[in-house]
Amino acid sequence: MRAVTTILVIRLSSIGDIILTTPLLREVAAAFPAARIDYCTKSPFTALLKGNPALHALYTPESPPSGSYDLVIDLQNNHRSRALVRNLQARNVVRYRKRNWKKWLLVKARIDLTGPYRSVVDRYRDSLADFGVEADGRGCELHLSSADRAFARDLPDAAGLRLAVCFGAMHASKRYPPAGFAAILAALFDAMPVQAVLLGGADDAPYAQAILQALPERFHPRVVDLSGACTLMQSAAVLESSDGALCNDTGLMHMASAFGKKLFVLFGSSVPAFGFLPYRAPFELFEVHGLRCRPCSHIGRDRCPEGHFRCMNDVKAEAVASSILDYFRTV
Repeated sequence: MRAVTTILVIRLSSIGDIILTTPLLREVAAAFPAARIDYCTKSPFTALLKGNPALHALYTPESPPSGSYDLVIDLQNNHRSRALVRNLQARNVVRYRKRNWKKWLLVKARIDLTGPYRSVVDRYRDSLADFGVEADGRGCELHLSSADRAFARDLPDAAGLRLAVCFGAMHASKRYPPAGFAAILAALFDAMPVQAVLLGGADDAPYAQAILQALPERFHPRVVDLSGACTLMQSAAVLESSDGALCNDTGLMHMASAFGKKLFVLFGSSVPAFGFLPYRAPFELFEVHGLRCRPCSHIGRDRCPEGHFRCMNDVKAEAVASSILDYFRTV
C-alpha cells in the first residue's frame, strides 16, 4: 500500500456526533504519525475541534477543502458530504455505515437486529478496518483555551458541589420535563450544599425558566442559569469545572464525557441500541423499560405520538436525585 500522507475527515454535524469523532482522530494520528489530517465540519462546530493536536486544518462547506488526499474518511455519509468528496482528488474514500435500516426496523417493527451494544465510535472505526487503525482505550477529548477556563472560574462560587444540568435537546421527546428537573434539584438542595448550573442554547432558555418556575423560590439562589449566555467552549469549561452532570440525550452529554465527568443520563425516546451512550466515561442511565412505543424515532420527535410521554414522565425524579446524592457523598 502506498504511504498515506494526507487525510481528510468529514463530519458536518452535530455537537455530539463531532465530539464522538475525537477518539478516531487520535487513533488515526497514531496509525499515520507522518500524515497531515484535515477536518471539514459546519462552521458553528469548528470550535469543538480547535486546539486538537491531531488536526492540521479545519474546513467548512462554505470554505471547503480542495486538491488531493490519500485518504478521505466520510463519517457523515450523506449527499452533502459526497458532493464535497466529488470535488476532491481522493485516492481512497471510506464511509461510515449508518445502519439506518436496522434503526428503521427497531422503530417501525420493534425488531432489534443491532446485536450487543457497540458505540458509534467503534462503528466509525469499523470503516477503517483495512487501514490498521486500532482502539486506544481512551475517551473523547476537547481542548479548552485559558479564556474558556477563566469564564468557568468567574462563575459564582459553588460553596460545595457543582452539578451541571444539560436540560435541553433539539427534539421534545428527548427532554425530561421541567417539573422533573425541578424536583431533582429540590431534593439535592434539601440534602446538601449543591450548586446547579443550567446549560443550554438560546432556544433552551424558555425551558430553563420553566425549571425555575417549578422550583421553590428559596432555592433560586443556588441555580446559575447560563442558557443562551455562553459559547460552546465556555459550556465545555463549565462542564470541566463541575462535579457531575445531569443530562438528556444531547450533545452536551458527550461534551461532559470528554472530561470524564460522572453522568446521570435521562433517555426518553432514545435507546442504547442506537449507539450513543457516553463513550468511556462513568454514567448511570435512567430509562423506562417495557414500553411498546419506545423508541418512537431514531432521532427524536417534536411530541409524544401516543400523547402520554411515559418514556420520560415515568422516570422517577426521586430515583435520579438519590443516585446523584449517593455519588456526591463520595466525592
